[in-house]
Amino acid sequence: MKINVYDHETGKVIERKMTPDELANYELIQAEAEKEAQAEIAKAEAKKALLTKLGITTDEAALLLS
Repeated sequence: MKINVYDHETGKVIERKMTPDELANYELIQAEAEKEAQAEIAKAEAKKALLTKLGITTDEAALLLS
């Protein structure tokens, strides 16, 4: 994986390879983001299932909770 570094003094962009530490950190961040995305999907699916079970719409649920 590569990183682009912008040099403000020269206006040039330098492309370099990630160091092993940068790559490990990047992969960790990507894995955490994927885990969070999957949790959000599961939460939305659970809400949808509950609304279906109760036989109400999202608007009706919002009205009940307001």
